[in-house]
Amino acid sequence: MDDPARGRPLTGPGGEVPSESATTAVPVPDGLDATLVLVRHGESQYIVEGRFQGQSDTPLTPRGRRQAELVGRRLATPHAPPPLPLPEGPLREIVHSPLARTRETAEGIGRVASRPDIALPFRADPGFLEIGQGAWEGLHRDEIARRFGAELAGWRRAPTRTWAPGGESLATVAERVRPALQVVLETLAVGSVPGTLDRNQVAGYETEATTHPWTIVVGHDGVFKIALLTLFDLPLDRFWMWSMDLGAITIVEIRAGRAVLRAHNLTEHLAPILDERAAETQEERSRSGAL
Repeated sequence: MDDPARGRPLTGPGGEVPSESATTAVPVPDGLDATLVLVRHGESQYIVEGRFQGQSDTPLTPRGRRQAELVGRRLATPHAPPPLPLPEGPLREIVHSPLARTRETAEGIGRVASRPDIALPFRADPGFLEIGQGAWEGLHRDEIARRFGAELAGWRRAPTRTWAPGGESLATVAERVRPALQVVLETLAVGSVPGTLDRNQVAGYETEATTHPWTIVVGHDGVFKIALLTLFDLPLDRFWMWSMDLGAITIVEIRAGRAVLRAHNLTEHLAPILDERAAETQEERSRSGAL
């Protein structure tokens, strides 16, 4: 077996290299009608400093806490234009990675999005931890490029074959994401009425409002890439096809057990932060006398 601590390909007992086309499909309860809302955490201190985070436990910045608040406001007002494709059913729980930046984001969302008359469950699940980045964690991106140039290039080009020295392979991450997603889906299925595919599946036609339950999962860009590949039964070598901005919202609807991407990487709710930054810049220019 090759040494993954050196960022080399990991081989199996027979010397085989994991297939880049390997899929990570999650078992979905039969007939499940539900919605998953994936939210990436807000800005953290390491992001401001340009450091690789991985599973390093870095807190949110003030801007990150503001992003969490704005996510909560958006989810609490789904009918505000442009409307979000959220169901009318109950919000079952807010699940989050155990790291500080995701826990703080989940708490910020919950303070705004949850109803005061309902005690909404919060649940930390290590299955949604960010991808472990091993020797890269805490290092500035420029130092990583200087010291681990070949490994970094391999990670960006073929992430199923090369990863951070001492870090997690995508296959390893998929093995923990799958059961974490399964628990979320099984929780949504409790007490729910099974749906059917014998109904309109094309957007644009008038249909009755959906009333199934939904759950918010607060996590990380890397682990959400794996989660989406898992939900849509896509191979791990498609890892770089997804991207999520800080505080972004992605919505996946489960229709009678089949995943449908309803929205991805929504960020318009963060516009007030851009307006505030623009106002700060203008104020600084005015104080300096710059034209």
